[in-house]
Amino acid sequence: MTAAIARQPNAAPVYLDNHATTPCDPRVVEAMLPWFSEKFGNPHSLTHAYGREAEQAVEQARAQLADLIGADPRELVFTSGATEANNMAVKGAAHFHRQFGRDGVVTLATEHKCVLESAKALERDGFRVAILPVGRDGLADLDVLARAIDDKTAIVSVMAAHNEIGVIQPIKEIAALAHAKSALFHSDAAQAVGKIALDVGALGVDLMSISGHKFYGPKGIGALYLRRRPRARIEPLFDGGGQERGMRSGTLPVPLIVGLGQAAALAKAEMAGEAQRLLALRARFLAGLRAKVPDVVLNGHAERRLPGNLNLSFPGLKAIDLMAACPGLALSTGSACTAAEVEPSYVLRALGVGDELAAGSLRIGLGRFTTATEVDFAVDTLAAAVLRLRAGGMTSEAAGIT
Repeated sequence: MTAAIARQPNAAPVYLDNHATTPCDPRVVEAMLPWFSEKFGNPHSLTHAYGREAEQAVEQARAQLADLIGADPRELVFTSGATEANNMAVKGAAHFHRQFGRDGVVTLATEHKCVLESAKALERDGFRVAILPVGRDGLADLDVLARAIDDKTAIVSVMAAHNEIGVIQPIKEIAALAHAKSALFHSDAAQAVGKIALDVGALGVDLMSISGHKFYGPKGIGALYLRRRPRARIEPLFDGGGQERGMRSGTLPVPLIVGLGQAAALAKAEMAGEAQRLLALRARFLAGLRAKVPDVVLNGHAERRLPGNLNLSFPGLKAIDLMAACPGLALSTGSACTAAEVEPSYVLRALGVGDELAAGSLRIGLGRFTTATEVDFAVDTLAAAVLRLRAGGMTSEAAGIT
């Protein structure tokens, strides 16, 4: 009896979308709960015990997150997540350094939309923006980067680990290229923090974006690492009461910050073992699928990728048809849906993957709570769907899916 047949028919779909979000770890939820009820103080109200208690919890969480990435707690600014942190870093650095004649922004074509859209907004505001290509493996070309960075570049922004193809960039080397021209280096590390070892000092990062819900913390909370020595200078995005050392005004969400700190502490303690377990599951998934579907294509570098990531293309098929044929799996494509079509991923296009192959790509995100049994079930289910569709099974159009 196969794993697919043995699974209970009314069971919830197997969750394979851990890049979109991770489930909040029960230990994180437990740490947060008191701060939603009896521990309700405003961390900025330091004239009484309620406020001081909340402020102490915030600073403990700040220290936990700093410990995870090798930072000084004073270098962390809490945000609503990585999108806000990315906007703060890219736009804030560009606007601050324009007064010194630095009006250049350099990034990659595969960056997250919030970085690319920030760069385009700056371009409309008169900044020089260079959006560089990547190789077929998704890695940045260091020679191309070096030529693009000049004495008027304000900031270089390159993702640490990719949200769609899982590729891990050579961050230390890219930071050195930026610093050679006295430019700041920013990395969107939303997918990397808590999953691979990161030390901001050793890497030479000036600014780094973090998102709690990508490593088993709550949604709605993140942080921007902002180097103190030598100081990385940026302009705040908005004005207010001057919280977070004037960099991000607004009352801090204590429960979410406590959860972020607890998630960081758990990642610090368990990351190495978790990575090894996920590498084994990833190998099991890919080997099992290749045995059943030999022509499956792996997108992105085979080894320099997040332990739990696979991005796979199935020649001749559309991702939307595959997902419709696998209701027992929670999958994603990384593509944008428009009307009745799934637009091929701009990331895969940047890798040089043809539109037909890109349209048949799925992103597999294994995580902390993924089991070997679930991997086997997913392999059986996905392979059966591929074979059924290739034999003339139901398509998304026939099923009425838009």
